[in-house]
Amino acid sequence: MIGTDRRVGLLYGKGLLEVALPASAEVTVIRKPALPKLRDPAAAVRRAFDQPVRSAPLSVLAQGRASACIVICDITRPVPNHLFLRPMVEMMLAAGIPLEAITILVANGLHREGDAREISELVGDPWVLEHVRVDGHRARDRAGLADLGVTPTRGTPVLINRLLVEADLRIVTGLVEPHFMAGWSGGRKVVAPGVAGEETIRTFHSARFMEDPLATQCNLAGNPLHEEQLEIVRRVGDLYALNTVIDEQRDLSYVNFGDIEHSHLAAVDFVARFASVDIPRRFHTVVTSAAGYPLDKTYYQTVKGMVTPIDILAPGGTLIIASECSEGIGSSSYRESQERFVDLGADGFLATLRDKTLADIDEWQTEMLLKPMRIGQIQLYTTGLNSEDLRITGVEPVQSVDQAITDSIARHNDPAIAIIPEGPYVIPRYQPAAQ
Repeated sequence: MIGTDRRVGLLYGKGLLEVALPASAEVTVIRKPALPKLRDPAAAVRRAFDQPVRSAPLSVLAQGRASACIVICDITRPVPNHLFLRPMVEMMLAAGIPLEAITILVANGLHREGDAREISELVGDPWVLEHVRVDGHRARDRAGLADLGVTPTRGTPVLINRLLVEADLRIVTGLVEPHFMAGWSGGRKVVAPGVAGEETIRTFHSARFMEDPLATQCNLAGNPLHEEQLEIVRRVGDLYALNTVIDEQRDLSYVNFGDIEHSHLAAVDFVARFASVDIPRRFHTVVTSAAGYPLDKTYYQTVKGMVTPIDILAPGGTLIIASECSEGIGSSSYRESQERFVDLGADGFLATLRDKTLADIDEWQTEMLLKPMRIGQIQLYTTGLNSEDLRITGVEPVQSVDQAITDSIARHNDPAIAIIPEGPYVIPRYQPAAQ
């Protein structure tokens, strides 16, 4: 949806950052079409379990199984776990799986583990927290990983959490939304990198994958990350997924369950109709967000919001992004990567990546930052970074989004601006009008 609002609220932290637009501005507000809200989410979840995509119903799948592992996303994804975890566990119990043989595994990838408060927020259901074992994935714990060999096409080592591999019933859960490298999140991505080993993750985050032009948002065809993730889940075998789609208010719009590959594609087919918005021109001023909490907790995650709108950023233009960064830059590894980038410059940093078989941890996010910087100038509004943090962002900090917009309009002598309040959850695509 394209609007012409004069005051716009950007998703920022757990609220909105209101932006007042100059009277002279010609404003295009880019929102995805309104997603439907499911009137009875609980009934929709039950229906998904009973009417799965390319698999038996969950009640049948659980019969005769001795154990189960349910994988959930970490805190960086606002998955509505409170809607489906208890019904899922109760169906497993009814089928005869002992409660003590059911594990919920948090797909941390190489991110930090959450504390008790965060896990409580993540699970979202006191009954589940009280009765079901919740464990966090540790990508560097080799003893906790099963070695499944290497992928046949690109030779990626397949190291996956033993709790998932050795369970009789394996289910991953997640949110399907645009992803700036893997095309779409959810499904196979919850397995790798979600519960994969460090060597696995660092292999398919190396430059030979990341610099591939098909490793981009909303694209699965020929995307090397997606293809490698599929080979990994096939190596694990017998995997099922519960996939969700949420709207801008974080309410449930869609849910399905079934075979991990086919159910994920069905969810992608649904959300693709809403997430991508065709725009007939490019802009010298683009204003966006990092999608608010929990995605804007770190600068590491903020980069996603810088990459997704680049198709509508005019060469030499200015991209202004607002992100709270309440937890700072990100991991110590990412900090080191950003320091190298600032010291070496873009070309020097990229040169250090090209011959690596294994990417250094989190340097792939710095590599993604280079993509919008090749097109134009990046400006960041944040209240969560100190002066040293701001120095190593590699972008220009601003004190006010309002003033940054006014200055950009004057600098480019162009009153047209685009605003994307929801950040990386909306993918604007440049589609020139037919002549």
